[in-house]
Amino acid sequence: MTGTATDVVTMTYEAAQGAAIAEEMRRDPTVFLMGQDIASGGFFGGTRGLTDEFGAARVRNTGITEAFMVGCAAGAAMTGMRPIVQLGFADFGLIAGDELFQKLGKWRHMHGGLFELPATIIMPIGPSGGAGSEHSGSMEMLPMHFPGLKAVVPSNPADAKALLKAAIRDPNPVLYYPSKQLNYVRGQVPADPEVVLPLGAAATTRAGTDVTVISYGCMVPRALEAANALSGEGISLEVIDLRTLVPLDIDTILASVDRTARALIVHEAPRTAGPGAEIAAVIAERCFYRLQAPVARLGAVDAPIPASRFLEEHCFPSVSDIVHMARRLVHE
Repeated sequence: MTGTATDVVTMTYEAAQGAAIAEEMRRDPTVFLMGQDIASGGFFGGTRGLTDEFGAARVRNTGITEAFMVGCAAGAAMTGMRPIVQLGFADFGLIAGDELFQKLGKWRHMHGGLFELPATIIMPIGPSGGAGSEHSGSMEMLPMHFPGLKAVVPSNPADAKALLKAAIRDPNPVLYYPSKQLNYVRGQVPADPEVVLPLGAAATTRAGTDVTVISYGCMVPRALEAANALSGEGISLEVIDLRTLVPLDIDTILASVDRTARALIVHEAPRTAGPGAEIAAVIAERCFYRLQAPVARLGAVDAPIPASRFLEEHCFPSVSDIVHMARRLVHE
């Protein structure tokens, strides 16, 4: 982390992202923002007030045209601008699949590095209180399958701001996946506009000795809550917050598992072929003879997310799920 963090302000996860965008727009005149209803705050209110400060030329409302928005960002980035696109919901990124994965992800390579592609695409993931199947997807694993894209998933307001600033400054395209379940979670955020986190560096948010819990986004607070619950039983969880999936901080993961000899990966993406599958494979390949239990995974159900709020809650790993699985790793 660069800069100083002596002064902090309390703000929500969503507001922290808005603050990051405002600070980067003040810092760099090539930064501009596009999105549906973005001038009045976007889907979740985080960009409210930006038009008053920066004007309609740099805060641009768009139609319901995701392919156009991301394609425009690719073209603008090639000419030296730093576009930020707010897609509202990660599910809508599939409408711009060609522009995201073929254009942003591949064009710098295909053109021999003649230009940079500093575009940031914000695509909130996960459920949001019964929004239904087409608005509740967790698709953050996709950049792991498509080379050329970075993927960020912050777990708290301070990281949401510092990681988004890093994404905007990066010369490569970054897909930024905030968790909608954290939108209104409040936390202390450094006020210094130069507090920026490097992409590709995980954080050990709690030290432990018995099980390494590897997570990101909204599952990190749940893992920490599970760790608190299990501490009374004498089970010590070490909690790793990945922060980014691409680049993936393998060294931090392996160093932790080497100490604890047990690993549990938790995410809100579907369990099948989710990020945990790749991480589990790497742990099995590199730490096999150190492990005292099989690598465990918890993820969302392999089904469309229902519109019922009650049913929605049962589709994603809970604190009790993490407690149960960690307990099994230690005792079985």
